[in-house]
Amino acid sequence: MKAFLDDRQRAHDPQHFMANGTRLPSPEVPARVDILKAGAEAAGAVFEAPNDTGLGPIAALHTAEYLVFLQTIHTRWQRIEGASDEVIPNIHPANRTDGYPRSAVGQAGFHQADTACPIAAHTWESAYWSAQSAIAAADAVASGERAVYALSRPPGHHAFADLAGGFCFLNNSGIAADRLRDAGLRPAILDIDVHHGNGTQGIFYARGDVLTVSIHADPARFYPFFWGHAQERGEGPGRGANLNLPLARGTGDEDYLATLDTALARIRAFGADVIVVALGLDAHVDDPFQGLAVTTEGFARIAAAIAAPGLPLVIVQEGGYVTDALGANLTGFLGGVGG
Repeated sequence: MKAFLDDRQRAHDPQHFMANGTRLPSPEVPARVDILKAGAEAAGAVFEAPNDTGLGPIAALHTAEYLVFLQTIHTRWQRIEGASDEVIPNIHPANRTDGYPRSAVGQAGFHQADTACPIAAHTWESAYWSAQSAIAAADAVASGERAVYALSRPPGHHAFADLAGGFCFLNNSGIAADRLRDAGLRPAILDIDVHHGNGTQGIFYARGDVLTVSIHADPARFYPFFWGHAQERGEGPGRGANLNLPLARGTGDEDYLATLDTALARIRAFGADVIVVALGLDAHVDDPFQGLAVTTEGFARIAAAIAAPGLPLVIVQEGGYVTDALGANLTGFLGGVGG
């Protein structure tokens, strides 16, 4: 299987995030790259560096205002007396239509949803090349490859058009899907991360040309809390083109696979001719976030079910954090896909 990764994706090294009011070490560490790369290679993946397609495919989904913010905010932040090494927001607008401030502090609050997406000196560089890896995978599939893996790190599915969150800055899976759409294909995004892909949903919520489907732990008591509920179906031209399938905490392989059947039926009904798999391995039973209880064997079965219809697959890495099983989970998934 062809795979894409740029070594500059390792440079982003977030130090902290907050959970339950406590400052903790970030689990989205550069070591994930080494573990995931080894896991993919064990399944036969052959890595190459992506080409630089420029900002165009990224700016197709993300606002110019937001991209300027990501590129400049760390430098501006460092001019503040006593500022932290990482850009972390401490104030947020009540809604997206509130006034747009000129200050770095205010803009951080506008463009960063939470404390899990600190921005440091190399964040933009890593996020940019993470997106380029997803674009390269989409281009390879559009050119005839059956299944391609993008080791996109930092991940992307919590990033909205102008808002970072949950370790995510650029919406890699969404960028890949939009790229496939531009190539004349009809993509569906199937998000199997333990957390709902709220940024992906937000970007495509009023569009009917890309189907978004997410299987995730019920957000009633789980991040991202405010999105991912079953009644969210899309709006306007996108009505009926968004499907959320929340699962009870601790759901294991069999019930997960039954829910996956529902997701794949919707993808067939949409008439998709390519699937972007937003691959979160954090649904594993031993993942630190403890949302679902999928086993390593379960990931191989999930992959086989996704691959069974024979549609081309762009597999974009999302979550999955450092455990003894992380690499094996990816090996099992890519092995289940085959090719």
